[in-house]
Amino acid sequence: MVDRLTPAERSAHMARIKRANTKPELVVRRLLHRLGYRFRTQFKNAPGRPDIAFPGRRKAIYIHGCFWHAHEGCSVSRVPKTHTDFWRAKFDRNRERDRRLEKAARDAGWDCLTIWECEVGDETKLANQLRKCLGPPKRQLLPENRRHTFVSCR
Repeated sequence: MVDRLTPAERSAHMARIKRANTKPELVVRRLLHRLGYRFRTQFKNAPGRPDIAFPGRRKAIYIHGCFWHAHEGCSVSRVPKTHTDFWRAKFDRNRERDRRLEKAARDAGWDCLTIWECEVGDETKLANQLRKCLGPPKRQLLPENRRHTFVSCR
């Protein structure tokens, strides 16, 4: 199959793929916030610059896209049919980088959790996984009926 785009168009398309604030990352961040956790994003002071970090707890969460990080056994993770040698080498480099960065974080005393793009669809399972990794939130949430109480100044 021939690429329908010119090399310049393909380059422009690939340049628009985001490194941070991806949909899976936003889903996890919203869920963490709802559960009462407060965190830092793209934390530069932790090895590997995790997507989400809890500096006080020394916990890091990496959120991987199934395609780009070659999630084994996932239907989204597949090698494109054109330029297979290039893609296999790219996926191998991505996996090796992920292993290296996670090892560096663990060696520096951080606990790491990897969440795959395909795992963010089941919110209950994801919430349980996050609670198990992080423990109870340090901040107590208000009861549901008091969470959004505003007083008018009129």
